[in-house]
Amino acid sequence: MDALLKLTADAGVEVSAAETALEDGAPGAARDALDRADDALAALRERWGEMSATERTVIGEAARAVRGRRDLVATQLPPVRTVSEGVAELDPEQERDPDEAGTG
Repeated sequence: MDALLKLTADAGVEVSAAETALEDGAPGAARDALDRADDALAALRERWGEMSATERTVIGEAARAVRGRRDLVATQLPPVRTVSEGVAELDPEQERDPDEAGTG
């Protein structure tokens, strides 16, 4: 159970790091920390089938608490903005006929 508790603790540490980064105005660092927390929680899910009933109870409760904190931090992150459409700018030199170069 020690390895499972360590994974849970690692996820919690990463959520704490995300909380701190968000307070410091570093949403990118907060996202990175949440990604690492997600990795630790995913590793726990992968091992769920091999856990005993006692381990599932202990780890399940701890992981739920970490996941709740993680989800709260995620809601506080500003949305990621991406450019989906743009207008191409014409370069006058590219549009010029090579035969006309130097005649203008």
